[in-house]
Amino acid sequence: MYSDATLRLTTRNFRRYLGALLDRGTAGRQGAAFAARGGLSAGRRSQLKPNQEQLMAHSLKSSTEAARSNRPNLSTDAIRSTKEDLAACFRMAARNGFEEGICNHFSAVVPGHDDLFIVNPYGYAFRELTASKLLVCDFNGTVIDGDGEPEATAFYIHAEIHRRLPRAKVAFHTHMPYATALSMTEGAPLIWAGQTALKFYGRTAVDENYNGLALDHREGARIAAAAGDADIVFLKHHGVLVLAPTIADAWDDLYYLERAAEVQVLAMSTGREVLPVAPQIAEAAYRQMREGDPESARAHLAAIRRQLDAEEPQYRH
Repeated sequence: MYSDATLRLTTRNFRRYLGALLDRGTAGRQGAAFAARGGLSAGRRSQLKPNQEQLMAHSLKSSTEAARSNRPNLSTDAIRSTKEDLAACFRMAARNGFEEGICNHFSAVVPGHDDLFIVNPYGYAFRELTASKLLVCDFNGTVIDGDGEPEATAFYIHAEIHRRLPRAKVAFHTHMPYATALSMTEGAPLIWAGQTALKFYGRTAVDENYNGLALDHREGARIAAAAGDADIVFLKHHGVLVLAPTIADAWDDLYYLERAAEVQVLAMSTGREVLPVAPQIAEAAYRQMREGDPESARAHLAAIRRQLDAEEPQYRH
């Protein structure tokens, strides 16, 4: 959602996996042929997911020893600053109620290394995360630096996003309540009725094809294709994905997206007709907002870091 470092199957789990496919009639002639000649090689088996319980979060098991022995220099000031910015976003997202248990994930491409990305480890709530707890992974799921493993859906979504959309240096995925609620409704999620929503005018896409948990590369590939040139992707029945060139831009969009969704849901809850802004005015307001967005986003990130420096300085450690 290709290479060696994905989920490892035991022989027994593989047989159970293939049997389940055959029972559902989805393996077809290819599955029968594979079974007849003894199944897949060990290398190919490692690319398939095991027959897991459908839990909300899954740890991704990967091999790290060889990669760690050849890892690049990851102790630069730019990488440290990126980790601190990302840790600050995790902490502030938790304060704002954007997280859901241990299931959501933020990632950023490692400065100077476009084939590596920083992501949160499996098992931690956003409010627990610090710069040093964040992982560096490659696109094969190998942990290059850090303790632990990424959550499986985090890998399958974010690796494919960063691999297929080089413009997306940062990807934030959450199930934040108001934006997620709008992903469940008929029609376009945003109806451009509030000024804050106009920040996203013409910048959204919808992945209409919800297919369960993102536990293989195909899910990430489909989401990347659905994103196209959009910065905001509403994942139908699932949540939202924010794509951006910088962490500051991603944070700014994430925050205001949820605020826009919240006021729209409140307006819809009155039962009265919600009136959209006229398209030409919406377009003009969007352009006005976008002119100052980069500077505003940097100031917004600096503001949340000042708050955390005063109240939760451990995020930097």
